[in-house]
Amino acid sequence: MLTSKELIYRHIAEQGAVSKAELLDRFRIPSSTLTRTLEEMIADRLIQASGLGPSSGGRRPIVYETNPAFGYFFGLEISRSHASLGFFDVRMNPMSFTRWRMDEAMTPDRLIAHAEQSVKAILFDHKIEPGQVRGFGIGAVGPLDRERGIVLRPLHFAAPGWQDVPIRRMAEEATGFAARLENGANAALMGERWALRRSNPQHMLYVHAGIGLRSAMMSNGRIVHGSIDLEGAVGQMIVQADGTRLHEGGNFGALEAYASIQALEKQAQSQAELGRGGWTERLRIAPEQIRYDDLLQALREGHPPAVELFDGAAVYLGIGLANMINMFHPETVILGGALIYSDERFYKAAIETARRHVYYYPAYQPAFTKGELREDAVATGAALMMWRRMEV
Repeated sequence: MLTSKELIYRHIAEQGAVSKAELLDRFRIPSSTLTRTLEEMIADRLIQASGLGPSSGGRRPIVYETNPAFGYFFGLEISRSHASLGFFDVRMNPMSFTRWRMDEAMTPDRLIAHAEQSVKAILFDHKIEPGQVRGFGIGAVGPLDRERGIVLRPLHFAAPGWQDVPIRRMAEEATGFAARLENGANAALMGERWALRRSNPQHMLYVHAGIGLRSAMMSNGRIVHGSIDLEGAVGQMIVQADGTRLHEGGNFGALEAYASIQALEKQAQSQAELGRGGWTERLRIAPEQIRYDDLLQALREGHPPAVELFDGAAVYLGIGLANMINMFHPETVILGGALIYSDERFYKAAIETARRHVYYYPAYQPAFTKGELREDAVATGAALMMWRRMEV
């Protein structure tokens, strides 16, 4: 349960700048109590008076805002293809972003060592002491044990060693900062919700379509956590009863077998092996060497087989989206990931398919967006997770 001081601080942070009159109207507490609380928060350097607001007929009111130098946060994203480290002030303004590839050499030890070096360099560049950092959030591909801070058994990492990794403990020992772990889709949704906080969406769905498929949901402004942390389970939604499967252990006819980077690569490779699609002649490589970047280039050049592959994947993704929307009824649907950003045609085809299959349309029309933060969403949400746990 948040204290009144914490509630006031969060409200000021979310609104950006707030007058005492607005706070009185919001929290319905005695004026003397609010005055005393604001004075204490200024003395503690939590907030600062930022000037005078517009007059409503009398004296112009003092406006309060958070003190950006009260503390700083790091947010680390760990995905299958890349990692990123964001550094933020207490207003969640990004002060630095560092990105690197998750290649065959990026084991857990190498990743943490790389992050540790980046942390030291960032703090040195900004002339900030380590004691001013208030947390290190991690958003990672699942499955996870969030409470113990362990990455369990994620699929499709290029480097070895990504099983049962105590990533939270490793980060804390390397940096000296308190750390917490959250799955990447949840972290991305937290970050995007923060970016949209002025419009105050309460019911949101986030779907990430890239190497695999991940999802997160928010209800009444809170992330919905299941009994186990399997953000990638959405990829196992069956969309074709007699369909194929992407990998051993996955469902036959699962969404990931039709609407993921791996699915597109597999389909193009199969076409090339059968001498179809003109892939061998066009790319001059063996079928098993065809990769997503090759397909994306072919799409941008209008190669008909590539267009057909991406259009088909977009339709299947739209069907999957409609299934989730019909179950959760979000007001906002945020789509992210390499497939979504690959081509505007793909994004539009996916959301148009979803709209056609949303029950009670057009009376019920969720808003679709690629989000505000995009590739920065996971790191931002991971840092925000630590911000919300900050003592005030």
